[in-house]
Amino acid sequence: MRDTLVLNASFEPLSTVSLNRAVVLVLQDKAVVEHAHPGLRVRAAAVEIPVPRVIRLCRYVRVPFRRRAPWSRRGVLVRDQHRCAYCGRRATTVDHVVPRAQGGADSWLNTVASCAMDNHRKADRTPEEAGMPLLRQPFEPTPADAMLLALGRDELATLPEWLAAPAA
Repeated sequence: MRDTLVLNASFEPLSTVSLNRAVVLVLQDKAVVEHAHPGLRVRAAAVEIPVPRVIRLCRYVRVPFRRRAPWSRRGVLVRDQHRCAYCGRRATTVDHVVPRAQGGADSWLNTVASCAMDNHRKADRTPEEAGMPLLRQPFEPTPADAMLLALGRDELATLPEWLAAPAA
């Protein structure tokens, strides 16, 4: 489970890592805990540290500029908060707005989260052809927003205010 956000030394989001990896980075003095779970601590024989939610690297890591967040099925579900774009119920599948059979691509702007029933009902048609209007339009998140969205709504609500939630 990737539940710890890693920030660069300049406070830019870099990635998410497992709790174990975050603790190792802190113990090796490669990172510091910026925000921790209240009241939870990791204890060992000679050391005790707070359970990190957000860590910041001590040294700046140069990352190649990334214009776009990589598309993934999981990313689409997370972006749409697991809500169907047609009815608003819990979404478990990804639907192509312009179907792949009609030349639609796997892209942020052509895919939406969908419940299995609506995905099956829409089939190989566009939303207009199927008479199923979208409740919200798909959008392309920035790489930083995609990373913050991946943490989940519950985790985002508990992050510090200076780590602003992405605009969705």
